[in-house]
Amino acid sequence: MLGNLQEFTFGIESDLVTPKSPNYRLPSWPPPRDWPVVIDRNGEVISRWGDPKWNLTPWSGKVQQLNFGDGGGVRAPGESQPLDAENADLMRMIATWLIWGPQAVRAVNSIVTNFYTLRSIVALSSRNGISAARLMRFPKVFEEAQKVIPPGSYDAVITLLHRLYDARDELGFTIVDSDGLKRLAAATPDHDHVQTPYIPPRIWLYQITRLRECLTDFLAHREQIESCFQFCLDVYIKKLGSLENALVPTTERLDKRNPFDSDFKNQKDYPGSFAEVADRFGVAELLEKWVSFYQTSPEANAFSAYFSVVTFAGLAYVCNFTLQRKEEVASLRTSCLLWEEDDKLGRVPIICGETTKTELDSDARWVASPSVEVAIQAISSVARLRMTCDRANPKIQPTPADQRDPYLLSTGTEPWGNRFLSARPYNIRRRIQSFNGLTNGICRMLFDAERMKITAEDLTVARRLTPNLPEDSFAIGKVWPLAWHQFRRTGAVNMFASGYISDSTMQQQMKHSSRLMPLYYGRNHGRLHLNKEVQAAVVMAMYQAQAEKLKVVETGDRFISPHGAERSETFAVNLLGVKDTKDLIKMTKGGVIAFREHRLGGCMKGGACEYGGIESVARCAGGDGNKPCTDVLYDRRKEPLVRADIRRVDAEIKMLAPEHPRSSALLKERQAMENYLNAISNH
Repeated sequence: MLGNLQEFTFGIESDLVTPKSPNYRLPSWPPPRDWPVVIDRNGEVISRWGDPKWNLTPWSGKVQQLNFGDGGGVRAPGESQPLDAENADLMRMIATWLIWGPQAVRAVNSIVTNFYTLRSIVALSSRNGISAARLMRFPKVFEEAQKVIPPGSYDAVITLLHRLYDARDELGFTIVDSDGLKRLAAATPDHDHVQTPYIPPRIWLYQITRLRECLTDFLAHREQIESCFQFCLDVYIKKLGSLENALVPTTERLDKRNPFDSDFKNQKDYPGSFAEVADRFGVAELLEKWVSFYQTSPEANAFSAYFSVVTFAGLAYVCNFTLQRKEEVASLRTSCLLWEEDDKLGRVPIICGETTKTELDSDARWVASPSVEVAIQAISSVARLRMTCDRANPKIQPTPADQRDPYLLSTGTEPWGNRFLSARPYNIRRRIQSFNGLTNGICRMLFDAERMKITAEDLTVARRLTPNLPEDSFAIGKVWPLAWHQFRRTGAVNMFASGYISDSTMQQQMKHSSRLMPLYYGRNHGRLHLNKEVQAAVVMAMYQAQAEKLKVVETGDRFISPHGAERSETFAVNLLGVKDTKDLIKMTKGGVIAFREHRLGGCMKGGACEYGGIESVARCAGGDGNKPCTDVLYDRRKEPLVRADIRRVDAEIKMLAPEHPRSSALLKERQAMENYLNAISNH
């Protein structure tokens, strides 16, 4: 049953419902049958909770309704199938949850789409004489459910059922449980022909490391950069009389020379060449490192180019850790990073799109990794510096709100920039360039082409997760063609793949995302209205990642059981003959097999592990004095990491008093790792 009903309030964007409206807050769960659901602008009740249909037209401005199918009478052609009274009330509770629940849907169109998507499953239950709340007790009926879901709606159905399952205690019923969700996902139609390439771990890590390096370089020299920028502005103002005059296109100025021109070096107030100025302010090395033409042409336009490089690096970094589209990240402003205080998780970073300034748009909030703060700080600094020129330029005319909170994607309109001649109104936004276009152009110093070339191992991993990679673009020796849209799928897969990706640096990079995003997107943690496309990508990535981990279990003697070869064979029996990734995915989603990576190898337990296994392996390998877990498999390839872990634990133990509780826990961890080493050496 619902807890605090004060929290269950109307979520749809409509000026017809205010906190004082009788339909703003749920009076009970479920509401009384005569409770007014829809009230028009004149205060007339249009629909009540127990009505066979809810007329949503006043909220949407167009004819839309929810048909619960228990109205009786003759149905018109094409009208929704009838439901029995119990199932009709289930649909009412689902509709109520969608409109007034903790993650209420914001748009009427989304309500209608979600409602009728689920209604087909409930109608199937009704036709078979059962309640949808007991669907999982009737396997044959549930198998039919796979057939009534439209092929293009599988992801949306699974994501929505995921939400309802997570809210089962509050709702008081379950339609599809966790095992059922896996089986539904197993039946998802293949969309290999449009699958987005998965970036191989080595290349992903390299690009994220370089982006981060560019951003930290900027922040380490932030004061020098900002001082140099202001100095250059002052030089132009002094030379041309005002900043407004400095922003007049050179074609319209009598004096077309810049103040750093050597023609002025004999004048008393000559500031020196820009190269000398950059060196004086300590930014010359930055420009040499990140701007390709600075060494051969050390002019002030390189300063503008550097700002554009930092902006691109920051936006790309944010995309990597929020899974945003390029259009979404291009619309962010300097105030986009908010922190939600969570009782269990602490401070959780949330990226907010522009529409969330006044409305909690479900498509304009993204969970992020805490590391994006570095990117937001760097590109916010650039955006505010450039706003100094934008607000003085009559061609741009940013509003006072724009001046206070600029867009992160800024244009180089400073007097020494190459693009200030093309200034245009601030509200006319430029499209963000293609990733390859930027990295082959102004940002070509970001990545070393040799480091971006595809190796045999890169291609093996990429094809395992994207079997249909075009051979003409993705081949050994070719530079991986990074693209904005690749970050979403790669990030979603990576947050569930930290175990089978052996690189410890990458595991660290994904640590926060793999902890926060599954909770917020996959388990509906919190009351935030999060981006639904990313939520669907994360939920679906859970299944594919687990199947991919399983593939390594069947290969050679890499994995062993501490309980002997017979136990290992038991684990492998369902994998024999399974060579196709699609089959593995289906087996994993269907609950036939299970596999989770951890520090010593893997766990074949079919459900949740009460002992840890990720943060602690003491119980897995008998570090607590008991026999090792029967579901554990040791991975021989983990040996170097385990030995490094032992050294780290030994160092920590030395710093603690023997009676310290942490010391006892560490000793159990160490014993478990020693047990692992003994086992792999004896097999």
